[in-house]
Amino acid sequence: MGIKAFRKLQMGPETTEGTNVDATSIWRGKGTLQDNMTTVFPEEDIGLLTGADRSYVAKYEALLSLEETEATFQQLPYLFEMSMYSTTSTTDSSGFLYTYTMPLASSDIKTSTDLGTYSWECGDDVQAEEFSYGVCQNFSLSGEGGGALMMSAEIIGRQVSTTTFKAGLSIPTVEEILFSKGKLYIDNVKAFPATTQISNTLIAATLSVNTGWVPVYTADGSLYFSFVKQTTPEITLSATFEYNTSALAEIAAWRAGTARVLRLEFSGSTSAYKLYLDLAGKWDNFEKIGEKDGNDIVVGTFRARYNATVGDMFRAIIYNNLEALP
Repeated sequence: MGIKAFRKLQMGPETTEGTNVDATSIWRGKGTLQDNMTTVFPEEDIGLLTGADRSYVAKYEALLSLEETEATFQQLPYLFEMSMYSTTSTTDSSGFLYTYTMPLASSDIKTSTDLGTYSWECGDDVQAEEFSYGVCQNFSLSGEGGGALMMSAEIIGRQVSTTTFKAGLSIPTVEEILFSKGKLYIDNVKAFPATTQISNTLIAATLSVNTGWVPVYTADGSLYFSFVKQTTPEITLSATFEYNTSALAEIAAWRAGTARVLRLEFSGSTSAYKLYLDLAGKWDNFEKIGEKDGNDIVVGTFRARYNATVGDMFRAIIYNNLEALP
């Protein structure tokens, strides 16, 4: 009998997309794998009230839902790897850093071979299942004062099959990203990053990223998707503000249609742990005044869009203690 405490998620970076590899690391979070194999029962007039058991499999697809869990400096990069493009670390005086940007022009669009695809092993003490070509279709980062930054994602992949877990993997050491150790910066458009800190204003935030990656099925001899292709990504930031003069300034920028650049900066226990999220775009809307525990607040939605002055629309930079992701 399966026991929830024995559930496990393991993953490994693929050398060739879609070619399954053994797991190299354990995901420190929760999630469940859905086999989205499509079975079709043809409609037919054959003189039977109940219909016959004729069926066929039309396609294979896997869906791994990574449930909301504390974001960490060591494991958040996996979501960026599967969402944007795989990168290698560089170094500066603070240590190892990974930089991820969304493509802009057609010349920036690379092929799926530049994306970080992963093989995943999922299951419990009764059965493990696996799939290859794991790609992140959407992810979110959210948090509020007094808590951790939380991450969640949906990973699609090819055919699900039974397996056994790769044995002997050590549980990674991680450090949580704390929302209250974050800072918000906002400026009129200029090159990244924004540098004017908006203090005592940001109460909560949710970054939602639809990566634009879609599976493409072709007549190529297999029932799983042939490759993935990036369509238009969609990135929004929902920000809950203390209703103060800083919030009023952003409401005025929204009403005037003024383009802005934003930076969310999160620091860790040392200078070797940092997360920067840079966005360019405009405020999409602001809700009417609300309240939390009797305190007036206001919620605005910022939509990331390319700006010619900035020359960008979204960038993530993360520092950790890893020269390479395990």
